[in-house]
Amino acid sequence: MQHPVNVFTGKIRDYSGSRPSAIAKLQVEGELMLTERGLAGDEQAETSYHGGTDRALCHYPREHYAHWKTMFPEQAALFFAPAFGENLSTEGLTERNVFIGDIFHWGNALIQVTQPRSPCFKLNFHFSISDMSSQMQASGRVGWLYRVITGGKVNVDAPLELVSRNSDVSVLDAAAIAWHMPFDDEQYRRLVSAAGLSASWTRTIQNRRSSGKIEDNSRRLQGK
Repeated sequence: MQHPVNVFTGKIRDYSGSRPSAIAKLQVEGELMLTERGLAGDEQAETSYHGGTDRALCHYPREHYAHWKTMFPEQAALFFAPAFGENLSTEGLTERNVFIGDIFHWGNALIQVTQPRSPCFKLNFHFSISDMSSQMQASGRVGWLYRVITGGKVNVDAPLELVSRNSDVSVLDAAAIAWHMPFDDEQYRRLVSAAGLSASWTRTIQNRRSSGKIEDNSRRLQGK
């Protein structure tokens, strides 16, 4: 099945009370260059946490915005693509039917799902909602990230088309294992065995298995 896609890129800007971010993106048209680092013209402010080869593109399901408008009616006007800083926006693809390791054709390019998007505290400032990142993580409506297997010129009119499924771990499963379950070594083994999982997620889950402890995510979620 083919999924029409809207495409967005952004530049780094300052946020009062927070650190610089490129979460505010604008829709682009026509032909773009896609490399292993992402789309030409798209920036990341803190490359330790954003961007890189395993996080070259961010995808967020457009249908999730109805949920956020219901949750925060006073800020409903904010909730439209690309409010969550996504590069790709579609309908019909969600965390339930997209799996770690999935490979999609996008024109002549090939991109692979590597991990759920890990919400961070910058969302709290972006939406002026103090716990937006925590609410996003708890909801499972987090979107996902891609690596670029084959880059080149891509056209925003080209749809996404699934061409290879390589694991039985959905993006929703991965998020649940990482964030919503007590320590479960068998589930961690299942997650790190998912073909295509990002290096950072593999490292985090293996660290849990070695230490027997779940890391503290408060700094990522709250900026503390």
